[in-house]
Amino acid sequence: MKHYDAIVVGGGPAGITAALYLCRSGISVAQIEMLAPGGQILKTESIENYPGFPKGIKGWEMADAFAAHLDDYELDRYNDAVLKMEQVPGGWSFSVGKETIVGKAVVVCSGANPRPLGVPRETQLTGRGVSYCALCDGNFFRDKEVMVVGGGNTAAGDAIYLSRICKKVYLVHRRDKLRATAIYHKRLEDLPNLEFVWNAVPRKLVADEGKLAGVRLEMLETGEERDIAVDGLFVAVGTEPNTEFLGGALQCDETGYIVADESCATEVPGVFAAGDVRTKFLHQVVTAVSDGAVCAEEAAEYLAI
Repeated sequence: MKHYDAIVVGGGPAGITAALYLCRSGISVAQIEMLAPGGQILKTESIENYPGFPKGIKGWEMADAFAAHLDDYELDRYNDAVLKMEQVPGGWSFSVGKETIVGKAVVVCSGANPRPLGVPRETQLTGRGVSYCALCDGNFFRDKEVMVVGGGNTAAGDAIYLSRICKKVYLVHRRDKLRATAIYHKRLEDLPNLEFVWNAVPRKLVADEGKLAGVRLEMLETGEERDIAVDGLFVAVGTEPNTEFLGGALQCDETGYIVADESCATEVPGVFAAGDVRTKFLHQVVTAVSDGAVCAEEAAEYLAI
């Protein structure tokens, strides 16, 4: 069992920033990240609203740059899933794979995963036409017809990316106007191979020989059904926080996000929450980075008491 001053759970923008600031404070740090560093930005084709990159930057390029910033600092990295978090005398213990580590202060930056549609056969067809990452899987549908479901920035960005490589893209939204930032609207309207499908929700997935063949929509204004033949369905209807490992150790809101104030402090002394896993109005890379810095400074202050 190894002991640290601080443990950072997560390796996205919030987690990387928290680890960077903590390391610079001269304390011992462990970072837990099950997958590659970068979090959700690894699944983002282009980031155009982060200061300093007026022409945008590829998500994977930003992830690599963030991760490289930690290369010259001393910290222990654990690449495995957190199986359990529990309070122990003097701090918190984490079961990470086959190891157990203990930290006096904790910064939870575990992020969130894409929310499923919740329609029948969705699980069975995931990886067989249903995807939650256009950047990851879009190339499998080159020159084919696909559908994007959602109305936020992720859905808009996915539709724009897919329009470059797919024959046709249907953008389905349950309302008659996108929630995406206004800058996306004109770009979407100018795409010759994109069709908006307003006031509609998927109700059934149609399969052929074990692969997605189409989607049945309910048109909310009329109650009628519309069948659209597509080879790929990209789901972008929000996220669900990664908080299962907490085991009730921290207060979460009704949707599962960790309750934390603007200093990122939870109701438990010495435990902080940053990034997409925290209750807040805006979930963006820039706010995640801000959270990470705030958390680290607050954790350092806590450790100095």
